[in-house]
Amino acid sequence: MSQQPIEVHYWPTPNGHKITIALEEMDLPYTIVPVNIGRGDQFTPDFLAISPNNRMPAIVDPDGPGGAPIAIFESGAILQYLGRKTGLFYPSDERARVKVDEWVHWQMANLGPNAGQRNHFRNYAPTFILDQRQVAYGAIRYTNEVSRIYGVLNKQLDGRDFIAGAYSIADMISWPWVAGRDGQGIMIDDFPHIKTWHARVGERPAVKRALQAAQAVRGRANLQDQSREAQDARKVLFGQRARA
Repeated sequence: MSQQPIEVHYWPTPNGHKITIALEEMDLPYTIVPVNIGRGDQFTPDFLAISPNNRMPAIVDPDGPGGAPIAIFESGAILQYLGRKTGLFYPSDERARVKVDEWVHWQMANLGPNAGQRNHFRNYAPTFILDQRQVAYGAIRYTNEVSRIYGVLNKQLDGRDFIAGAYSIADMISWPWVAGRDGQGIMIDDFPHIKTWHARVGERPAVKRALQAAQAVRGRANLQDQSREAQDARKVLFGQRARA
């Protein structure tokens, strides 16, 4: 059965990688529509029509339910949809599916947001704030929380090759947010089960293909360019407030 390509509105970040990994694993054809978050593409009317939270990733599946197109935002919802659509990496047995869902929601509510805040306070928090104690508190607070979260995942992986037993969308959604190296205030060697799991998933051919797709997007966008546009990205990414 032919399948029209799924449009992936994407930028090469951990959240974007989740979707391309799943599409590669499920052997679904897709095309990448770059959403340059440093340039502000996430605020364009066309993108907001499919992702009202002005965050990527989002997808448009031309072969949605009943054969009609469907747009989906939020990576957890996207992966669950793709799992139901293909019947792959998302068990049909309700008890097994609940276990996968638990860890999908755990990533969305815990691992991703806290790792993102840790990265912000350690790498992006402005140095001109008068009271640097606030910045230091944020860096310590989120580093400690990510360490706690790593401990939860490390315990779950003790005796398991994958998070919910068999390889699933729970692994695809969490893997991009786990640093497979030392840094950011956390030593990966302190979490041996995470370390071996991260290496195991990283060796999967589909994961490698997804990361190659990311490199292609980076190359086209010339992300290493230290241009005025790149330097102004901070203004677009941080300090956002409600838009009427």
